[in-house]
This record gives sequence, structure tokens and C-alpha cells, in this order.
Amino acid sequence: MPAYALDWRLERSVGASATLTDNANQSATDPENALILSVMPSFILRAEDSRRVQATLQYGLRGVARFGENQSTDLYHNLNAIGKAELIDDFLFVDGSARISQELISLLGSPADAEINDSNRATVGTYSISPHIQQRLGTFARAQARYTHSGAIFGSNVASNAVSNGFNASLNSGTRFTDLSWGLNYSIRDVTNRDRNVSDSTFERATASAGYALNRKFRVFGTVGQEWNDYLSATDTDGASWSAGAGWSPSRRTSLEASVGERFFGNTYSATARHRTRATNWNLSYAEDISDISRFLGTTGTVYDYLCLMDGELKLFDDWPFSFPPAPTNCVSFGGKPGLLFDLRNGVFISKTLRAGVSWGKGKLNYSLNAFDIRRDYQLLDSEDRSRGVTGAVNYRFAPKTNIIGSVRLARNEVPVALSGTTDREDDLVTLSLGVNHQFASDLSGALTFRHTQRDSNVADADFEENRLTASGNMRF
Repeated sequence: MPAYALDWRLERSVGASATLTDNANQSATDPENALILSVMPSFILRAEDSRRVQATLQYGLRGVARFGENQSTDLYHNLNAIGKAELIDDFLFVDGSARISQELISLLGSPADAEINDSNRATVGTYSISPHIQQRLGTFARAQARYTHSGAIFGSNVASNAVSNGFNASLNSGTRFTDLSWGLNYSIRDVTNRDRNVSDSTFERATASAGYALNRKFRVFGTVGQEWNDYLSATDTDGASWSAGAGWSPSRRTSLEASVGERFFGNTYSATARHRTRATNWNLSYAEDISDISRFLGTTGTVYDYLCLMDGELKLFDDWPFSFPPAPTNCVSFGGKPGLLFDLRNGVFISKTLRAGVSWGKGKLNYSLNAFDIRRDYQLLDSEDRSRGVTGAVNYRFAPKTNIIGSVRLARNEVPVALSGTTDREDDLVTLSLGVNHQFASDLSGALTFRHTQRDSNVADADFEENRLTASGNMRF
């Protein structure tokens, strides 16, 4: 589609903050007081009013100056770009994405954002481009074939740069089938690591699936398949697979789906549940899969919690995947936290991820409660690390343009000796946050936030406490 046929919308903004902290280096024995100033001009470019093209590009350059015992200045690039286009009507499509962010290097180091202390942060860039075709075979079936080229680039050589090439083909039942559904799928993904000390890997799988709707509310489904993988592992990498499950959707507001099965790494389980009422939203998910760092960083890594005033309503964004807020103004950040990939470690692993949450509101008060439990079983070392916790947040609308926000986060990280290199490590982290946000004008907002972070560890000199006060402002123009 010609570029001149697109309408683009440009939104510009600038954010600034000043932070006082009594332990910038999050040290147990030598805490350092610091004043940290930052400014980040940014823009959002969106394609609008096009059926064929959807694209959003968000970029910001954050400048940071730290004053204290260790004075320093830094620049951090942040990018979030995603787009898709329909090149030939209902046949040829292309998807693309790119991201630049500052990610946690090790679960055992300082958990601070790069702005406060970048000793345990590395700039990571990921990209992906994926052309694909789809074709309807009358009412009998829908066919799709997709090629994906992606990569991950790690600053400071904290992990091996990787390039991935993948192909996926599927054939699924068409509109002729109502109660019965079926599908055939094949996928292969080759990962090449630039570091010769990190082995390459291949993931290949073929499956056949079928489902049947017993009535409008209840359905059953199952899959059978075979996997042929090639990577360094202490256990088998190939084998047959199967799964069987059921889904229940009594209404548009409620759905539940669960399955059990077996793959080459053992028994597998999955579940998703959603329920919505006028005042509450409930969700739960559990999934298991095989992956590596190159795949996960495209969509996960450090995630953020934001509370934003949008269209006259308060919305809580849990696990927002970007350091950018969901809107240029009227957003308060609760800070970053580990996502599905909570640090940068090479190797193939089996991920087991449980997430659950509920949010509700009544009058001037809005609440949220979220829990997570994430495990990674590294196949070469036959060893598993784990991160789990719970976060509670509350917002009180004190006045039409003023909100008071508080949050509590409790987390435990467990890293065995095979991964830590020293000893079995257990860390308990507590984060308390209390702030006030005010909208001065339609394009100008500000916030004052106090944050307390504490870590208790079974390892000497790994404990710390930090108190932080941040004044921030955002302006859109």
C-alpha cells in the first residue's frame, strides 16, 4: 500500500524526575546517598484510518545524572515498535516488531531500575519480522504458512547475541464444521548463537488436534504429536506428545479451560480462567513450554505496573511490558519488576508460569491483587530457579484531579547452587509504595512517590534497605 495513503498521528511528550535515595547502590555494608535527576523526551507515532496497516512506534531517550559519592551520567534508549500490514488482500501479510530496554542481568544482584543503579542492568535489543500467507479452501479449511526472522542483541556481552529463523504451517477446519473442529500444525525454529561457547539449538514439532462442542457451553479437545529437538541437555530432547482437555463458557463474562498431557520433559498442565462482573475482573493462567532467552525477550523481560487516568476513568495496567507508560500523561508508575524472563541467562529451559489476579472498584476506591509463580528448569544443568510473589495496590480518588496510590509487593527468589555458582540462594523482597498524583492541566500531570525496598537473604552481605522519594512530571505537546 503506498505510504502517502496513510494518516500518521504524532504525539510528543517530555518527562522529568528528581529522586532522593539513601541507598542508591542497594548495599548491605556501604549504602550511598544520592540525588538522581532524569529527563526523557519521547514521541509516539501511530498509523490511523487504515484497514490494511496498523503500526505504532514509541521512542524515548532518557538522560540521567547522579550526584553523590559516585557521580555519573548516562543515556538510555527505549523503543517499542510494532506493526502489521496486509500486502495482498486476504492473502499476504507481514508483521514486525522491535524493542530496546534495560533488563536485569542477574536475579542475585541489585533489582533497581537502570535510572537508579545500572550495575545490574544491560541494554537489550530485540527485533522480529514475519511475512505470512493465508488461504481459505472454500468452507472446508483455512491454510497458513509463516516465516519468522528474529534476533536478540545484548549490551556489555552479558549474554550471547542470537539469531532465530522459524517456519510454521497450519491447516485448520473451516466454517463447514460447526460442532467439530480439527487442525494440523508443523513448526521448526533454528537458533544460532554468536558466542561459540553457547551451543546452537533447534526446536521442531508436528501436532494434530481435534475438538468437539457438546453444547453451547461445554467442549472437549485433544492433541497428539511428535517433537524433534536438538540442544545440549542432561535429559531427552525428543519424544511423542499428547494432551486432553475441556472448556466451559457459561456466559460472555465467564470462561474456563484446562488440559493435561505429556511431552518429552514429563507431564504437562495448562489452564486459563476469566470472570467479569460489573465491579470486578478475575483472571488465572498456567502454562508450560520449552524456550530460551532469544524467544522470551521479544515479549517479556522487565515489566511495569502503571495506574493511569484515561478517558475520565482510572485503569490499572499490570505487567505492562514497556518502560513507557501506557499514556504520555496522567500515569503513575509502581516501578519495574521481573517478568517471565526475570534475568539474562543463556540456555534452554522449561518454563512453568502461574499468574492470577483480581481487580475491583467501588466509589472512589479501586483495588487490585496479583500473584505469580515462575519456574525455569534449565535442561543442560537439570536445575531450576524460581520467582514467586504477590502484589496488592489501591487507588483513592481524593479529588477529581488528585489520586492517592499505594502498593505492597512481596516476592521470593530461589536460585540453586548449580545456577548461582556459590550456594543455594533464597531472597525475600518487600516493596512498599505510596504516592499522590495530580492532573494540573489536560496535558500536564505530576506525582510525588515514596518507595521502600528491603531484601532479606540467606547469604551474608546480600541484605539491604532503601528509602526513595521521587518527584516527577509529564507534559504532552
